[in-house]
Amino acid sequence: MILITGGTGLVGSHLLFKLVSNNENVRATYRREKTLERVKHVFSYFSDDADSLFNSIEWVEADLNDIPKLQDAFKDITHVYHCAAFVSFEPDKYKTLRKINIKGTANIVNLCISNKVKKLCYVSSIATIGHHADSEQLIDENTAWNPEDDNNVYAITKYGAELEVWRATQEGLEAVIVNPGIILGAGYWNGGSSGNLFKKIYKGLRYYVNGVTGYIDVWDVVNSMHQLMTSTIKNEKFILVSENLSFKTFQTKTANALNVKPPNIEAKPWLLGMVWRLDWLKFKLLGKRRNLSKQTAKSAVSITKYDNSKLKKMLNFEFKPIDKTIDEVSKLYLKDLDKS
Repeated sequence: MILITGGTGLVGSHLLFKLVSNNENVRATYRREKTLERVKHVFSYFSDDADSLFNSIEWVEADLNDIPKLQDAFKDITHVYHCAAFVSFEPDKYKTLRKINIKGTANIVNLCISNKVKKLCYVSSIATIGHHADSEQLIDENTAWNPEDDNNVYAITKYGAELEVWRATQEGLEAVIVNPGIILGAGYWNGGSSGNLFKKIYKGLRYYVNGVTGYIDVWDVVNSMHQLMTSTIKNEKFILVSENLSFKTFQTKTANALNVKPPNIEAKPWLLGMVWRLDWLKFKLLGKRRNLSKQTAKSAVSITKYDNSKLKKMLNFEFKPIDKTIDEVSKLYLKDLDKS
């Protein structure tokens, strides 16, 4: 049987759909019952038999730090996809990020070892990979992480989680790590998911930034994970990026797909610097949630280009063009908007 942690997230829900559509025996963890409806909604995009597929999943309510419930979830499990994580770039959430992303991952890999799981796939992030001084030099899996950099809190804890996975491989667990860029997919239009980008662009964005990063379709993430888990490849990590795009290019393409006006004013570095400082001040004086940290502002104007050749070579994998992804996700967003 296959276990998926974080089954109600963007990657987890799409992965569940793929596996149950293939008649796999699947168990999945969730934390809040209300989030299960989002999985059903994702299933409804791709099947007229969404309820039946959803009901074939064995659901277990389990927090990553609730060992007794996790032990129950691991009964008879042979393969694990660890998709669960806490995503936040707010510096004051660092302790929570460590507890869920690092300690929680340690719990998962320890249970994999004690239950003699055959293979683990861990969903990390390109945020855990280092950078080059030359922004035009492609970043690959061997580009070293620099702990002395001004890294954001999310990246720090995801890197710590990767170390737990590598530690487990030294204890006999076979594992693969995937490092996706910004994952584009439908059904999660609120919160920290990339789907919120489509919502914000539809509602109207005036400002754009010229930073560059990697993007990937959620189905490319799911399909590459599945292929890696069913292959003989082990103890390797893979960058999952279809294309490197500037934020301006992505915003413009998405605005066009949504039939709205694209942003037309550049947010210069000095403006972002002013905004993150004001944001920090509001947090300190009024307790307002952080919307823009120093590190996030810096990444918005940074040029980071990623090399996806390792996965392409080892799996003969072809990535979906991002233009097609933007078009498909935008149509589903507009469809959901019509229903609301």
